[in-house]
Amino acid sequence: MRTVTSAASHRTLQTVKPACLFLDGPPTTRHHEGMPTPPGLDLTVEELRAVVRFAAACAADVLPVFESAVDDDARPREALDAARAFADGAARSNRQRTTAFAAHRAARDAPDEVARLAALACADAAGAAYLHPLAQATQVGHVLRSAACVARVAELRGEDVGVVRATLAERAAPPVPAVLRRYPRPRRGRTRLEELLVVLDTAVRGSDAR
Repeated sequence: MRTVTSAASHRTLQTVKPACLFLDGPPTTRHHEGMPTPPGLDLTVEELRAVVRFAAACAADVLPVFESAVDDDARPREALDAARAFADGAARSNRQRTTAFAAHRAARDAPDEVARLAALACADAAGAAYLHPLAQATQVGHVLRSAACVARVAELRGEDVGVVRATLAERAAPPVPAVLRRYPRPRRGRTRLEELLVVLDTAVRGSDAR
């Protein structure tokens, strides 16, 4: 079993320069020279595939929402296909990165908020392949952002977000909860989407801890 561990072995997985995908642009903080590097943690390739599989399953719920609004834009579907390919055993490659960025552009072009979130869910499923073994709360987004988009779509459509949240947490089968617990908890955000991510984080972290 290959393991993507901190620092040195983390570099061995990076055949492509990692792309950190964020809903509202890149983070404003940087690790400048002389500042400590976040500690590493263990993450196997098999665990990474499980995380991407979970994100892709979530995104698949809302892809039809996007395609019903924009029937001539394949970018979110291509990102979801790239995520599924990696989850099913293909090597991580430039395909996940480029399709994720393309799906983010599709989200910006979407005609309404629900379609935008659906495209983002697919983009973030492909971006989940770039979860890094670094103990940073920002990494949690790679695990849960697709699910948070699904929850927000449900909320905007008048569905019971509590029921949807529980369903998404149950979908996060092992080893996803154990992987999530290795990372610091995310801080409560300013947007509703970020709030839902924090709620899902709490639900998923405890979903198999019985």
